[in-house]
Amino acid sequence: MHSNVLDRISFWSLFLVVVLLPVFFLPFTKLSVETGKGFFFAIGLIISIIFWIVARFSDGKVSLPRSLPLLAGGGVVLVFLFSAFFSGTASQISFFGIMFDIGTFWFIFSAFLILLMSSIIFGEPKNARMLLFGILLSSTVLLLFQGLHLFVPNLSLSVLAGKTDNILGSWNGLGIFAGFYALSALFAIEFFPLVKKAKLVLGALVIFSLLFIAVVNFILVWEILGVFALLIFVYKVSTNSSKRAEGEKMNFPTFSFIIVLVSLLFITSGQFIGGFLPGKLGISNNEVSPSFIATMSVTKSVLTDHPLLGIGPNRFDQAWAMYRPAVINQTAFWDVVFNSGSGLLPTLTATTGWLGILAWLLFFFLFIAVGIKSLFSSIKNSVGLETVSFFLLSLYLFCASFFYATGTVLFLMAMIFGGVFIGLVASSHKNGEISISFFDDHRKSFFFLLLLVLLLIVSAATGFNYIQRFASVSFFSKTLVASNIADAEFAIGKTLALNSNDLYFRTYSQIYLAKLNSIASKESSSLSDTDKANLQTSLDQAINAARLAITYNPKNYLNFQMLGSVFQTAGLIGVKDAYGKALETYQTASTLNPLNPGIKLAIASVYSAMGDAKAAKDYANQALTLKPDYIDALITLSQLAKSEGDYSAALSYAQTALSYAPADSNLIKYIDSLKGTPGSVPTPPPAKQ
Repeated sequence: MHSNVLDRISFWSLFLVVVLLPVFFLPFTKLSVETGKGFFFAIGLIISIIFWIVARFSDGKVSLPRSLPLLAGGGVVLVFLFSAFFSGTASQISFFGIMFDIGTFWFIFSAFLILLMSSIIFGEPKNARMLLFGILLSSTVLLLFQGLHLFVPNLSLSVLAGKTDNILGSWNGLGIFAGFYALSALFAIEFFPLVKKAKLVLGALVIFSLLFIAVVNFILVWEILGVFALLIFVYKVSTNSSKRAEGEKMNFPTFSFIIVLVSLLFITSGQFIGGFLPGKLGISNNEVSPSFIATMSVTKSVLTDHPLLGIGPNRFDQAWAMYRPAVINQTAFWDVVFNSGSGLLPTLTATTGWLGILAWLLFFFLFIAVGIKSLFSSIKNSVGLETVSFFLLSLYLFCASFFYATGTVLFLMAMIFGGVFIGLVASSHKNGEISISFFDDHRKSFFFLLLLVLLLIVSAATGFNYIQRFASVSFFSKTLVASNIADAEFAIGKTLALNSNDLYFRTYSQIYLAKLNSIASKESSSLSDTDKANLQTSLDQAINAARLAITYNPKNYLNFQMLGSVFQTAGLIGVKDAYGKALETYQTASTLNPLNPGIKLAIASVYSAMGDAKAAKDYANQALTLKPDYIDALITLSQLAKSEGDYSAALSYAQTALSYAPADSNLIKYIDSLKGTPGSVPTPPPAKQ
């Protein structure tokens, strides 16, 4: 009796998490949408697991689906665990990250936990149908709200800013979700016994979702949606053939056919039709990510240096800094550190070595093999429609995750629907479950009770840890919007008291560096004893915070770059040996990001301040070699030439810089000042290469 009540609480907790995840957000806060969703997901999942575990204490029985894909999923989790454990000094980044980061071990562990819990709790056809219609309802609310936001941008609830901001995640992700919604509604129309009015309503919502996809204008959505709508069309026709042989009435899959044609129209017409609605609504989408080729190039380099387990989960940004293609310096994103590659699944496999790649391949091979088997079995026997629905819907989201960095919600939805599919397959077979009763044997009872208690403790501890990290994000947001240094100091102090990571330490260092610059900007003669003490304290705090960031993650070049900046500032105010320490840390940063011209130029500026013009020119030229259109490097070389009295060379460098930024008024004034100097010879800028 007690176990039934506890199981129902576990069911409703997980049901609400899944159904509300797409629409959940925290209004009137400074927290990002994905941060709020992550918190909601983690707490809801933990509550569901805790009540499920307590229910097992009551009935003394554990039942799990007998599934090879589920077992392979456990293999993926183990690979992530070992990869994170052996990632060395940066293991904290790999295990949890800043805030439940999508590439971390704990995120992958949670994703496969919800895969398992979904297979257990929603593995009955009745529960699966209930879940599907619940998601359809919440998804309808999401798309209607976002459609209203397009025309009433003031409906922001202090979370949404521009028209493309949304309560799901990214703008392209919203388009993928609209395609998922269209397929979900299509399954309900084509296969479930609904009254005519319900089908008409769902049909209207399918049309609305297609309009929304057209507004997002992400060609990948049309491509994947067209393929899966075609699969549904073929599947429906195949089942019709089986029914026709039995003399039943057939219905032509009209909606599936229409979606295939509409998708084909948008794919073949390009921007001629695809750009119409976004143009009319004034919507521009500027999402940027590495190409698939660039992602594979980084992955290849990681596998060469760390073949077995990679460099560790959640470290694609560090892999990108170390191994990115040189051609990136010719783009506007040369100084951008990407946290993900061309797609979510390629990103997850890029940092976990060959074992990670093989583990994912095995999981998807078994998942698709079981799905195809269920598909043909359903066509033959005209049963198991829920199983086919959840398989194809999860496969749609997994495909989207391969080609696009889908973010938290869409990947978790893929895992949830995959779990329901696994549960439905298991429940449809006679020996599809592994059931263990442990109250009838004192040895088994001791072992399982101990295991369940440990799981209960781990679940509760993880929940408390997550709440603490979530609170730190709130204080960190206040740090970023603080109007003065004093408020920023207070907020970052609270942040670090709740959670420590290199991002927070760098921010702490930046605050005290700003305070240092504020005090140092005063006339030295007007500095009081208190000012001098504050100057030293601020310098010490900035240095210590940057060093703590390095201690936390010694593989992140940004931490060394921050410490180098602090030492460089210390050198400007006359601190002994500061320039030497700045060079040392900048050199380490350059080792971790060898193709970054900005770090080379920072080293050049330190050498220039030390009076070593030869070394300064050498590093400035290295920066220019990496990025020939680097205006700052050209100006630095011009100023170095000017300081040596070579005005002709100074003018030449400046004119080359002007050729890349012809509207820069400050640069024009600088060139005019050089033209009036003795020995300068105005020359046309060299041709761009």
